[in-house]
Amino acid sequence: MICGPNDDLSINLICTSMKIWYQSMTKASAWPAYNAALRGVLDAVADPGTEIEIHGIEGRGGVGDQYRYLEFIETQEVLANVERATQQGFDAFLIGNICDPGLREAREITDMPVIGLGETSGYFANLMAANFAIVTGSHKHVPRLVENFRRYGHTQTLHSARSMQMIRLVDLDQGFSDPDTGRAFVDSFLAQVEAVAAEGAEAVIPAIGVLMVLLARENVHASPSGIPIVNGVKALVKMGETAVRLRTLMGGVWTSRSGAYQQPPPSQLAEIRRHYGRVYSALPDPDLNP
Repeated sequence: MICGPNDDLSINLICTSMKIWYQSMTKASAWPAYNAALRGVLDAVADPGTEIEIHGIEGRGGVGDQYRYLEFIETQEVLANVERATQQGFDAFLIGNICDPGLREAREITDMPVIGLGETSGYFANLMAANFAIVTGSHKHVPRLVENFRRYGHTQTLHSARSMQMIRLVDLDQGFSDPDTGRAFVDSFLAQVEAVAAEGAEAVIPAIGVLMVLLARENVHASPSGIPIVNGVKALVKMGETAVRLRTLMGGVWTSRSGAYQQPPPSQLAEIRRHYGRVYSALPDPDLNP
């Protein structure tokens, strides 16, 4: 909801209230300490008037999305939640996972802005430095992340990719409840940061959302040698808020329906829904059109 049309523009933007869906790829029962910390970070960075609902994985999964098959399973729930958020009138949908599962498919479904953690982190890194490296938790994540960042247009600016060599990413949850463990994770990450900095990287993305929240809690935003560490979780919230406001300023225009994000035409929608169920919920029922 926006302040009245006769209000000053600066007041208009301040008065904007919005409801944002934050989609985590973690299961609450497996990541209890992380989810509490995530709530704190989101509340700290959100503007007054921004309501953020955190939703995790409630069905299958929530502990191993560094594996492509497991990410695919979880993505089904993410896309179902995009439909839910659309029906419930949310203003934006944030995918809080560095691999942006379901990002392109979600944009095909809904008219509200859908913003991904990985895509946002890469764009902010390019604003902050001439190149950037990524440091992720599991070596299994590296090829997937490199593919994504190249797809987003960062082939020339992606300096390198490293891993902290973790097998069970869910071990990171202990870092939020035990200070010594949390500090050990941060130190391990910073060691990799210093290594890529020595090789010429000018900024670093902590390429796992849980690690970004841990770094935010520890107030770590630069390496010991001084290169920026991009906190994508904070950037994701601000990008989501900006997208909602910009969409309003652009008369409600946002996602292009030409080409990649084109939706089914009304002439096919009834047939598609007979076979797939109530999909593309943002589109009206063709039977109700005159």
